[in-house]
Amino acid sequence: MDHYIDVLLLPDPELPLPILMNALFSKFHKALCELHATDIGVSFPKQGPTLGNLMRIHGTSTLLIKLQQLNWIGPLAGYCQIGDILQIPPQVKYCSVFRKQPNMSPAKLRRLIKRGSIAEDETNRYHSKMISTGLEEPYLELTSCSTGHRHRRYIAFGPLQDKLVEGNFDQFGLSSTATVPWF
Repeated sequence: MDHYIDVLLLPDPELPLPILMNALFSKFHKALCELHATDIGVSFPKQGPTLGNLMRIHGTSTLLIKLQQLNWIGPLAGYCQIGDILQIPPQVKYCSVFRKQPNMSPAKLRRLIKRGSIAEDETNRYHSKMISTGLEEPYLELTSCSTGHRHRRYIAFGPLQDKLVEGNFDQFGLSSTATVPWF
């Protein structure tokens, strides 16, 4: 993982930045699935309460060239400024970027009710606790290609480290163990 591409989302008066990031990330996910890539990672260097307007894609120059050849951004290109494939600068830190899942969710509540693990009178208490213990991490609102259901994918960031930790990334460019350069 020695190269990267920056994809900067440009402000648009009609489309809020999080909506654009959701669409961009969905296209990125589809491209990773098409490439069967497990060695391309993603980071969001301008993240805060939201993921910001910069998505940085990390990998080898060969893999990033293959990604770019897919023309994966498609019609979103008018909303983005796509950087060149550049070498990672020296003296960077490393960070894991991974999915964080809530312990409580509406889907889990439905499963508990269906299998009889929770009584009807306990559902209100579960629902109240679910809302009060929600995640504060930034998230992407994605639509499943297989079911068409919308879901949130919360993104968490590990502590900065001095050394790269190698490993595999999922089809979303995320990994709880492997790190990406952070600069």
